[in-house]
Amino acid sequence: MKPLLISDCDEVLLHMVRHFGTWLDEAHEIDFSIGHGDFANSMTRRDGGPAPTREDMWALLGGFFPAEMHRQTLVPHAREALARLAETTDIVILTNLQDQCRLPRIEQLAAFGIAHRVECNQGGKGEPVARLVAEYGNPVTVFVDDLAVHHDSVARHAPEVHRLHMIAEPVLAAAVPKAPAAHARIDDWRDAHDWIVAQFAAGPSKDPTPPPA
Repeated sequence: MKPLLISDCDEVLLHMVRHFGTWLDEAHEIDFSIGHGDFANSMTRRDGGPAPTREDMWALLGGFFPAEMHRQTLVPHAREALARLAETTDIVILTNLQDQCRLPRIEQLAAFGIAHRVECNQGGKGEPVARLVAEYGNPVTVFVDDLAVHHDSVARHAPEVHRLHMIAEPVLAAAVPKAPAAHARIDDWRDAHDWIVAQFAAGPSKDPTPPPA
């Protein structure tokens, strides 16, 4: 049985926040501070109007996906790492986008040379990760994501899964600590590849809920 890698896309395989910020500047005259970490508190209207609410944030993200996805760029070394892993590993891209974005995401990744199964999700990723692990026959599994909330969700719903916290955007990475429920934090795919291979060799996680770092 092959091991299974379940990976997020934005800020793991493709850069997103820097391009989202550029689009907010060009299309909406909104300044976006990447280092704040929380999108809802990172936007300022240049006309002095009220700060965008969390509902505004979701609407703006809905304007970016899928219409502006062409702006996104490949995270360094991601394609090469996945290609090496794919020789012996099943790979699923689990991305938190609306279902209508699934085909655009598949096409977007394929244009970068990343052609793997893509599943869209809304909300916590723990339950869909658990379903994928069961579907593939309960292999040794590694989960990679940039958001702490998803590592917590996977820790609760699929504790046997190894959890790697990765933030590929350097400015954001410097502002966000390691996710407490992740087993490791690695922001470079060259090192992440080796860590993932080591977890596959080690078997299912035996320390599913590490204490906060």
